[in-house]
Amino acid sequence: MSTLTKCSAPLNKWRCDFLLETLLLFMSIPGRICFLQLGRYSRHGEQRFRQQFEKPFDFMEFNSHLVKDNLSGRRAIAIDPSYISKSGKKTPYMGSFWSGCAQSVKRGLELMGVAAIDIDNHIALHLEAVQTPPTKSLSQMFQSLLDWYLYVITKKKDSLLEISNIIVADAFFSKYPFVQGVRDLGFHLVSRLQNNANLRYIYKGEPKKGKGRPKKYDGKIDLKNIDHSHFTTFHYKGQPCYYAVVNSVALERNILIIIERITENQKVIQRIIFSTDIEANPTDVLDIYHTRFLIEFQFRDAKQATGLTHCQARSLNKLYAHFNFALTAVNIAKISHWQNSDGYGKSFSITDTKLMLHNHLMIELFISKFGINPNSKKNHKLVKELLVYGTKAA
Repeated sequence: MSTLTKCSAPLNKWRCDFLLETLLLFMSIPGRICFLQLGRYSRHGEQRFRQQFEKPFDFMEFNSHLVKDNLSGRRAIAIDPSYISKSGKKTPYMGSFWSGCAQSVKRGLELMGVAAIDIDNHIALHLEAVQTPPTKSLSQMFQSLLDWYLYVITKKKDSLLEISNIIVADAFFSKYPFVQGVRDLGFHLVSRLQNNANLRYIYKGEPKKGKGRPKKYDGKIDLKNIDHSHFTTFHYKGQPCYYAVVNSVALERNILIIIERITENQKVIQRIIFSTDIEANPTDVLDIYHTRFLIEFQFRDAKQATGLTHCQARSLNKLYAHFNFALTAVNIAKISHWQNSDGYGKSFSITDTKLMLHNHLMIELFISKFGINPNSKKNHKLVKELLVYGTKAA
């Protein structure tokens, strides 16, 4: 409730109660989570949820307050598109999108997810998810997918900059239009380059005398056989890495690159991580990139536990509300777990957390129906046992 009162848009008590109840239901209802189910588990009807989901709510602002209150230390903004399976012909923005799990293009929906990452504690909290229009709709607006992703960030630029000025993304986003757009907004980008990236050494020798343009570059970089006179060696988690400030032809700028070589199953895997901040600490850049995957855990937990793919609405506003309620419910479950376990150290299980909240919902129902006093000395211990009934041993 205290986080809702911090939102700039005024919310009356009735609206606040609805938002809190809906988040609790998303964390408590077993099985499918749709309007019909929400009506079954609530004191109110299904129609109430249909009407309220159509009304706007700034999930970015709400989740930003959760981030500021619960994440400390070094922070970054992670972005990642996620495929949502969906059938039907009347759902808005139905199209063909890339599915990372299937490693193919599939028909359905896509969400552009934005999350805040606590680099030191290796945790992430959802900020906002926005539906991606299909390619046909984007072409009518003279936009590409990268233009749309950049537009999503642009709309929420001020809120994101209050959390961090570093955006971390996968290799798909390491293209000039996106990199330049992000820099124009005041962010630095941490991402990965392809192994065939066209990079050039920066010339550091004596400037030549006489007429002519001074020499700026010192040849193309062979990433399989780098010139160690240009690179500095350091160790990251026991593995040797190499960093240097170089020029990227495709990105049209100087960037800091870190060449990371990892040995797995007697095979050397090379990754080229880069940052547009050429003065950044290489260790920090690797820390940031290695926490990027945490945003994918947000989508995984929401798909498995809080009904991210269950919405049956045919309205953009209702779909937006459902997707963000599902992902925000994962935030609330995490924060509740941290508060009850006195910190971030204890492992988090969305399944156990949801089961305990479902048990709590059922106990409250039994107490109200049968007039039981849960605070008596005899019942207090029994209620605690019932709350954790069915959870896995830690």
